[in-house]
Amino acid sequence: MNPVLIGALLGLVAGVGVLIAVFSSPPARRMPLADRIAPFVREQPRPSRLLREDPVTGLNALARSVLPRTGGLVALIDRWFGGAASVRRRLDALDDSRDVEDIRFEQILWAVVGALCGGAAGLAITLYSGRLQIASIVLLAVAGAAAGVLARDWWLTVQVRRRDERIIAEFPVVAELLALVVTAGESPQGALDRVSRLVGGELGRSIQGALGRTRSGVPLSEALERMARASSLDPLARFIDGLVIALERGTPLAEVLRAQAADVREQAKRHLLERGARNEITMMVPVVFLLLPVTVAFAMFPGLLSIIQLSQ
Repeated sequence: MNPVLIGALLGLVAGVGVLIAVFSSPPARRMPLADRIAPFVREQPRPSRLLREDPVTGLNALARSVLPRTGGLVALIDRWFGGAASVRRRLDALDDSRDVEDIRFEQILWAVVGALCGGAAGLAITLYSGRLQIASIVLLAVAGAAAGVLARDWWLTVQVRRRDERIIAEFPVVAELLALVVTAGESPQGALDRVSRLVGGELGRSIQGALGRTRSGVPLSEALERMARASSLDPLARFIDGLVIALERGTPLAEVLRAQAADVREQAKRHLLERGARNEITMMVPVVFLLLPVTVAFAMFPGLLSIIQLSQ
């Protein structure tokens, strides 16, 4: 690669870093309106952000400092690609505390990486062809940027699907333990707390989050319904709906949970059968497209060779 181009790219990266450092410093950083009026409307002084339970570090810190200056790019992504409600729904399904703006900032970073990769690929192709074509480099860079934005959105969907698979795997055990603990005489909230601490995993953390909301004053049924709405799993939603109805109507909870646990076991069996059927179809792909053509070629090769020899 041309040394002048390498030096220009390094200088561009260094210049962007210096600009971010300068404009993110306290003299150049604008204080939000909420921070300016907070000392006059609050009875107690605002605690330091260093004492928060979830300090903003790493990529989120960079997003918080750069996002106010990339609002145009975020609005552009929302207008061209849309899906802010879908991103919010998937973040709720992941039980993620980040905002849509954080995902948009990550999409911008992925777009920058994609544009650099596309530009580098276009530059290599044009140099290999013997002449420099700026239009091809720009076109590949734009395509790489769009691919980066779409790839980050796709990866968020993959994260939700993997989390749902882990929850489905943990769900039968949680249902059985809940039925057992409630039958032993534990209260519903105590049973949920005990089982979630014992099981752990994604479903256990979701139950702990719902119980944390109940400790802040939210009714248990409302916290469970919020957990069901955030999830995209129908079996979990039906289980929580049955639990909430039993709590609200005073139905014997042990019987309800035992029936729900039996339904969950049947659903787990059906899920395993469906997954086995999908894997069986997937296994046919290498058999049909790889092994079968090779077998046919080996079977027909002696005959074809004999026909060629006779024709000569």
